[in-house]
Amino acid sequence: MATYKVRVATGTDVLSGTLDCISLTIVGTQGESHKQRLNHFGRDFAAGAVDDYTVQCQQDLGELIIIRLYKERSSFFPKDPWYCNYVQICAPNGRIYHFPAYQWMDGYETLALREATGKTTADDSLSILLQHRQEEIRTKQDFYHWRVFVPGLPNYVHIPSYHPPVRRCRNPNRPEWNGYVPGFPILINVKATKFLNLNLRFSFLKTASFFLRLAPMSLALKIRGLLDCKRSWKRLKDIGNIFPATKTVVSEYVADHWMEDTFFGYQYLNGINPNVIRRCTCIPDKFPVTDDMVAPFLGEGTCLQAELEKGNIYLADYRILEGIPTVELNGQKQFHCAPICLLHLNSQGNVMPIAIQLSQTPGPDCPIFLPSDCEWDWLQAKTWVRYAEFYCHEAIAHLLETHLIGEAFSLAMLRHLPMCHPLYKAMSLGLKGFAEVMVRALSELTYDNLCVPNDFMERGVQDLPGYYFRDDSLAVWDAMERYVTDIITYYYPSDAAVEGDPELQCWVQEIFKECLLERQSSGFPTCLRTVPELIRYVTTIIYTCSARHAGVNSGQLEFTSWMPNFPPSMRRPPLEAKGLSTQQTFMDTLPDVKTTCIVLLVLWTLSREPDDKRPLGHFPDIHFVEDAPRRSMEAFRHRLNQISHDIRQRNKCLPIPYNYLDPVLIENSISI
Repeated sequence: MATYKVRVATGTDVLSGTLDCISLTIVGTQGESHKQRLNHFGRDFAAGAVDDYTVQCQQDLGELIIIRLYKERSSFFPKDPWYCNYVQICAPNGRIYHFPAYQWMDGYETLALREATGKTTADDSLSILLQHRQEEIRTKQDFYHWRVFVPGLPNYVHIPSYHPPVRRCRNPNRPEWNGYVPGFPILINVKATKFLNLNLRFSFLKTASFFLRLAPMSLALKIRGLLDCKRSWKRLKDIGNIFPATKTVVSEYVADHWMEDTFFGYQYLNGINPNVIRRCTCIPDKFPVTDDMVAPFLGEGTCLQAELEKGNIYLADYRILEGIPTVELNGQKQFHCAPICLLHLNSQGNVMPIAIQLSQTPGPDCPIFLPSDCEWDWLQAKTWVRYAEFYCHEAIAHLLETHLIGEAFSLAMLRHLPMCHPLYKAMSLGLKGFAEVMVRALSELTYDNLCVPNDFMERGVQDLPGYYFRDDSLAVWDAMERYVTDIITYYYPSDAAVEGDPELQCWVQEIFKECLLERQSSGFPTCLRTVPELIRYVTTIIYTCSARHAGVNSGQLEFTSWMPNFPPSMRRPPLEAKGLSTQQTFMDTLPDVKTTCIVLLVLWTLSREPDDKRPLGHFPDIHFVEDAPRRSMEAFRHRLNQISHDIRQRNKCLPIPYNYLDPVLIENSISI
């Protein structure tokens, strides 16, 4: 007689527990246990519980390879979903086997789980294990399908309007299992959420906190009459009272300094869209800036050509917005432009705006605005640039380059990598105009754009002083790359192991097809042949789904709560002549009260720290059990802690702290 000690951990979310019947079968290399019921009439499997059981077998089962969990109807209660964290089994010889689940069992079903050791296809020799990984992938591909979101954008998950039947294994002696997976951020139609697999939904805690925060704030703005007010703001200072309780050091600094050229330039480096600025070596023909125009702002003893040659001139070009249609908001036509902004790195180390053109086409009705123009002309020109920043940030840097691309990475992983695969364990305007901006951006996006060190080099900003976003990005990237290198080289000892992994290659091919829409000019690989190629690929994906998102999401409210600094719409056309701007025309150009409040309410919600936050480098789900990967995880956390310490020490000396890439504030994945 062989005795197996079984430990079952239930999720900690408030609705994770179940009153349904849970049974277990253990499969080893030398036999299989009988099916044994574990719980006893609702006393087990409560949220957060860790329950212990004993399973007696007639013989030693050998090395344990698979378990099956059966969730069946209780005689007393209706169907009750259950979230299982993991199952641990202590064999008669004292060896402990870990079987990670970290997923929901929704209906009456059977879930087969492999022992946690990470293995590629080449590592599996037993037919039962090869069959298991094939069935898991087939089941997920049957359930998770791609669909077109907007033509020209990455495809996304198709949400079925019904629950498909559970796939049954071809072996009639082995009951069905489902494969599924805990929460990835998915952009969905709210009306369809009831059909979304529980494993892809936000947790109950996250969902509840989202609405509990949003509802009172919305009601407060409604009661104050702000959500129904379609007029212009009467006074600028009133804008600061929308969310008086959410002011921070940064938001207060923005409100106090938003009109200053120094702060305008600072935001290109350390604001929430810090990937636009690039070094300019030649003034483009479409932007006829002359030395006479900008000489007063370059300092003594120099000229425009000299500053170009020194590498001190930078450009922010919003050509991607040209010709994008606008809509009416609150019954009023909105206006749009695609500006160009020239910036200069001065002798004090500040990046300063020195010329702005509000169109891609120069001409008599498109003057070049300069810091020497009248106060309201120059301010309004800068505000048009900030408006363009808003759209490039929200449409490209935020939604496209993190959410949509991150979702495509995740869905491809669900469909092609089983839970036992080591890479699975390592990861975790009007609408029409908005979509058109993203379509254009995706058509120009390259693999190098998402590879952080390459992007800084390509934009020529690798030595630009005061660029804390760059410094922190590179530090976090380096820590990630070391971690990924440790994991990849452990599981892939040679280039041949990479090229010979069919699951990996299918994952890469599907990302190229469904995310990049098979665009060869993107430079995204269609296959991976070497270990360094795989390391770069996985690092890029992990960074995109964590740090890249933090850099463009976390500061949204702080830089936007003072709306004139980051206006989401403009109600008067771009300036076509100088000397016509006044404070009143400026106020009438800004968004009305209702639009301001709605946009800030959304950004306030998106910027709130989640209640189930998982900081970068923290892996509460136990997927790795081998010593080497676990040492790599610990080393990763140590490097991140050092980066966090360095950032906080640096920030003590800065008038505006830059915190958005502090690892303790970065989440492991895109969570909202």
